[in-house]
Parts: sequence; C-alpha cells; structure tokens
Amino acid sequence: MAGEGFLQGLLGDGVGSVITGRAVEPTAGEHDAAKDHGGDHPAACLNCGAALVGSHCHACGQPAHVHRTIGAFFHDLAHGVFHFEGKIWRTLPMLVLHPGRLTREYADGRRASYVSPIALFLFCVFLMFAAINAFGGKFGENSLVNVNGNSIRGLEANEKELVRLKQERAKLEAENKRTDGLDGQIIGRESAIEGIRSMQDPAAAVKITVPDQEQYSFIPAIDHAIHSFKENPALALYKLRSNAYKYAWALIPLSVPMVWLLFPFSRRFGLYDHTVFVTYSLCFMMLLVAILSVLNGLHVPTMTAAAGLLPPWHLYRQTREAYGLTRGGAIWRTGALMMMALFALTLFMMLILAESGT
Repeated sequence: MAGEGFLQGLLGDGVGSVITGRAVEPTAGEHDAAKDHGGDHPAACLNCGAALVGSHCHACGQPAHVHRTIGAFFHDLAHGVFHFEGKIWRTLPMLVLHPGRLTREYADGRRASYVSPIALFLFCVFLMFAAINAFGGKFGENSLVNVNGNSIRGLEANEKELVRLKQERAKLEAENKRTDGLDGQIIGRESAIEGIRSMQDPAAAVKITVPDQEQYSFIPAIDHAIHSFKENPALALYKLRSNAYKYAWALIPLSVPMVWLLFPFSRRFGLYDHTVFVTYSLCFMMLLVAILSVLNGLHVPTMTAAAGLLPPWHLYRQTREAYGLTRGGAIWRTGALMMMALFALTLFMMLILAESGT
C-alpha cells in the first residue's frame, strides 16, 4: 500500500507546500479577476477603500472583483495551484538541464518566469519528506539479507539470519573448531536487530554504553551529539529522520559561506548570488532524493552508480554556467564543493542531534 500512502502524504504535504510557496511568493496564481468576470467591479477597493483604477487596487494590491460563490472559490484554488505549478514546469527543466543559467538569470533579475529559490526550496522539502515517509518504510524494512539463498527484508530477515549463524556456531563448537568469524557476525546481527526494534519503538531502545571521552570539536553540544550517536546509533538515526525537515532551511546558511570561499575576492558575485546558487542546488538534490525514495519503495531497480554521478554532474553544470567559469575552473570548484557539501551535511546532522538532546 506504499502508493496509497504516498498519495495521501503527497496530498497533505503538497497542499502545505503550495500554501507555503504562496506565502513566500504571493503573486503566484494571481490573475485578472476583472477580465474573468466581465470587467464589473466596485469603484472603491473593498479592502482599503482606495479609488480603483484597473483590475487591482494600486494601494494594497487586492483584486477589484471579489467573488462570493463556492464555484469561484474552487476555481481560484485550482488556478492558484496550477499557476504555481505552471512556473514550476518552466523552472524544473532549467533546474535539471541548465541550473547555472537558471541561477544566473534569477540573480540578474529575470525572474517572472521562474519559481523563486526559497519557494521552490520549501516545495521540495515537503515533497522529499513526503516521499521518504511514504516509501522509506521503517528502519531496516528495506534492507536485504540473504538467508539460505533467499533474500528477505527487515527484522524477520535479521532474526532468521541470527538463528542460522548461531546454529552454525554450535555446530563448529561441537566439532571443536574456531568460531571467531561467526562470533563477530552474530554480534553484528544482534546489533542490527536491536537497531531495527529501537527505530520502530524508540522508547524501548536499549542504550549501549560505549565509554568515550574523546573530544571531536570545540563545541560541547556537537561532542555530546557524537558521543550519543556512538552509544545508540539507532535512536540517533530515528531523531535525524524525525527532525531533519524542521531544520532543512539551516542547510542554506551553512553552505553559503563555503561557496563564498571559492570566490573570496570577486566583485561581481556577492552573497546574494551564492545564496541563489545554493538554494537551487539544494532543490535539485532534494528532488533527486525524492525520486530515488519512490523508486526504492516501489522496488524499481535503480542505477546506483548513475545516481551517484548526478550530484557532481549537476554541481559542475551549475557552477560553470552560473559563474562563467572555464572547464578547469569549474572542475576543481566542483570537487571542492562536493567536499564542502559533505562537511555541511555532517555539521547539519550534528546540530540536529545536539538540538534534539540525543
């Protein structure tokens, strides 16, 4: 029933994303109300009382004609959604195929045809987490384990594999043979089972005590998060999955300074250009995660290698087109951006764990 779950999640989150997008980009979906209704409208604005000249109030922007029928209400709802989507259909091909051109055009002021970076970002956040929640399943549910030649998923698979390993160890012990290799596998399988159970029911998670006083950073909260992750990785992963969407916006301020470091003395490209670049780039990455989550949930074979090549390819195209770089300049900056992105993502996860008190 993954498809039904996805549709329900997508409907709820999609409506939320459109509402949020409209809040960020309020002109999306507006149309000539007077034209739609034959030009009949009052002489003064019903909102602020200003004299009307044209189809919209020049003082507050409200349409001159205000409908009062349920049919018009749903018409406006559909028009608002599809007008926003109309911009998306112009923006998405550019985001995928010419991300640098999209970034440069928006930063330079050619914006009317495109969804703004922050509105698209909010939409992609909702879409990605709707796909993950609908098709991601519970922790461990989609992990394949080979048990006696059969591939079985999830908790049941790990439990059956554990039984098989213990039986094999008992047989070796009866024959007075070494069991070192199996002991390690058994411990790993027991940890996997505990991890799956704690993810499905975090309140029942068993805390694994791992003495660790090592200092990883100069920020105590991040050190605490790392220690907690090592003590109970399953619970930490659960908290990451539960709270990441709330703080997704933090990826933008974490990433922008890193992009600035690639152009520290540039007078042409400022922080605004880098912010547009980062936000559109994050939009593409989130859409990629959403698509891969859906394909994985539907058990559609995916080209893992190709999927792994898409992020650097996209960063290369966007960097070269957005900043007008040579091929060599774009290549080394792409490599630097990949490392910076990994660092930003790690820092993002550490901050979430620290904030959630893991």
